[in-house]
Amino acid sequence: MPTRIHEFSWPDRVVVGVIGLPGDRTFYLQVRTGKEIVSVVLEKQQAAQLAENIDDILDQLLTVDGNPFSIPTGTPIELVDNDPLEDDQEQFRTGAMSLGWDPSTSQIVIEAHPIPDEDPDAAPAQETEMLRVRMPVGTARAFAKRTREIVDAGRPMCTLCGYPMDADGHTCTIPEN
Repeated sequence: MPTRIHEFSWPDRVVVGVIGLPGDRTFYLQVRTGKEIVSVVLEKQQAAQLAENIDDILDQLLTVDGNPFSIPTGTPIELVDNDPLEDDQEQFRTGAMSLGWDPSTSQIVIEAHPIPDEDPDAAPAQETEMLRVRMPVGTARAFAKRTREIVDAGRPMCTLCGYPMDADGHTCTIPEN
């Protein structure tokens, strides 16, 4: 079964964004080059882990003698992107993701694969798809910063149990002393 690969090697834009209010948000990984836009849904935890791992990779590369890849220590101001999503048409829901580094182009590489269809009665898929994004290091820093900000803009966490608190109340799983 052939795989349709949505490949973006030097995207004009790559962001994580949300649709909805805290407690009922849908997270999207959106990539655009020219007029081509692909949006895939991902979980909040996937977005948070992606941002953390991107920064970890870039921080490790900073320790390489002479910083041959010109890794920025922070987000270049000219790459900050706080604009809303351009399109929320879902290409697929993300299951497995992978993250890597391509030293030949000095780019972070993200791959997102759809959640497999687990319905035993479903007809076999004729084609699968995946998203592959290659982004330069400055864009990757900006991507990670925006993603952390979006993840952190959700519901506040209970200081006792660590679960999110809803606007209409919260039943803590840990009794107060």
